[in-house]
Amino acid sequence: MFEYLAVNDKNSLGREFHENFFDSREAFQRDRDRIIHSKSFRRLEHKTQVFINNFGDHYRNRLTHSLEVSQISRDIARSLGLNEDLCESIALAHDLGHAPFGHVGQDALNSCMDQHGGFEHNYQSLRIVTHIERVYKNFRGLNLSYEVREGILKHCSKRRALKLGKLGERFLKRFSPTLEAQIVNLSDEIAYNNHDLDDGFRANLISLDEILSLDIVRIILREPDFSNISDEHILVSEIIRKSISLQIKNLIEESVKRIKKYNPKCIDDVRSCPELINFSENQKLLNRQLKLFLRKKIYNHSKLIEDNKKAKKIIKFLFQHYQKNFSFLPSYYYDGDSVSNEEAISDYISGMTDRYAINVYKELINGM
Repeated sequence: MFEYLAVNDKNSLGREFHENFFDSREAFQRDRDRIIHSKSFRRLEHKTQVFINNFGDHYRNRLTHSLEVSQISRDIARSLGLNEDLCESIALAHDLGHAPFGHVGQDALNSCMDQHGGFEHNYQSLRIVTHIERVYKNFRGLNLSYEVREGILKHCSKRRALKLGKLGERFLKRFSPTLEAQIVNLSDEIAYNNHDLDDGFRANLISLDEILSLDIVRIILREPDFSNISDEHILVSEIIRKSISLQIKNLIEESVKRIKKYNPKCIDDVRSCPELINFSENQKLLNRQLKLFLRKKIYNHSKLIEDNKKAKKIIKFLFQHYQKNFSFLPSYYYDGDSVSNEEAISDYISGMTDRYAINVYKELINGM
């Protein structure tokens, strides 16, 4: 449909470091493979999405969430004629920089880094693929294509943008990213809104009646397919499935309208337009209600408070410990020139899985 607006090997801005390739993979297929084979990607399996793993084995983690975002974004890109491989690469890498213990861990690490530039997981994801991962002899990072790196960096402060060259320009000049990056951004929202709702129900943090009170669910239940479902878990699964489908459908239809309205002729035109991938105004209201519901009923639920307190305590302890005992930090995270001590400590802690952070904390406490 909009193939002329898709990023491909010919119009990509390429890689930072030149490489010679001897196989038939396209650029974004290669990027996807590099991400999947990275250590940071493997660690996502043991990083919290919402529920720390003592809740059970069937709740989403950062790895399953990234796969779900990838699936949704590929479906949307296929419908719009855009580059599925680029969407997949951005989706699989977008959470590489998340700290252990989900958003609670991120907030705790950001607090520790308050006087040292702060911590933001999108920027950290970019640092991982450009600096921290080291498997190639001629450069640091994974040397991913420009458009993948651009898509990973959804948000960026002016201070950081000034140091990022061309990558930072779009934040300084308020350009839009590629359509593929815009797709992944909203696919992320579709995935976590719906799947956090599903996990919250299965963890008994919310009831079926509370789910049925949501406007988007009331719309879904008007359809005859939802009559005579007596099993609550099956009913919620069907609701989640239909909710995702409706949001994808709405996003595609609204995006088609917006692209036709602004009529970009090339990728440069896309960058100068308002973001063209979007929900309708009514769907935005439904999504906003769902987000508020999740924050009130799940993210701030009393059953999560104790675990969240422990997570904050662990992050703060580890940060302060390595500040006082910097020589014990693995040398891999500090090269003596490009980062401060605190940035190196942040790199190390943010790369930890939940269980590794807990184990290091216990070892240090027991050794005192």
